[in-house]
Amino acid sequence: MAFVVDASVMLARPLGQPNAIAALVRARLDDEVGLVPALWWFEVRNALIINERRRAISEAETARAVQEWAQLDIAIDNSPDEIAIMRLARKHRLTVYDATYLELALRERLPLATLDATLAEAARQEGIAVVGDAV
Repeated sequence: MAFVVDASVMLARPLGQPNAIAALVRARLDDEVGLVPALWWFEVRNALIINERRRAISEAETARAVQEWAQLDIAIDNSPDEIAIMRLARKHRLTVYDATYLELALRERLPLATLDATLAEAARQEGIAVVGDAV
């Protein structure tokens, strides 16, 4: 089964913040498709480069993360619903970036993997399963 993957989950490991949810998502990506909005590609790379500048990670660690992600079955969605994204951002007081992940999960009727508590709560309020929640 596919699921939507937020940047926060993918960044946990390379930024040295591993946790149970990130490990669960990584394991699921061995057998399942991770669906992401187009902004994900830029968001994760921007976070890596910012952390390089802060000397929190090295260029080699960035390269390893990007190389690992390239081996995963990550599908990029290029069809966001602008009206729905803006509505969700307003309703749940999310950034447009976070609302984009929620809109994708709603549109595709897929669970959402995120480490962002506000986004996870918005997903629950919209009836979207959050990866890592007890079944």
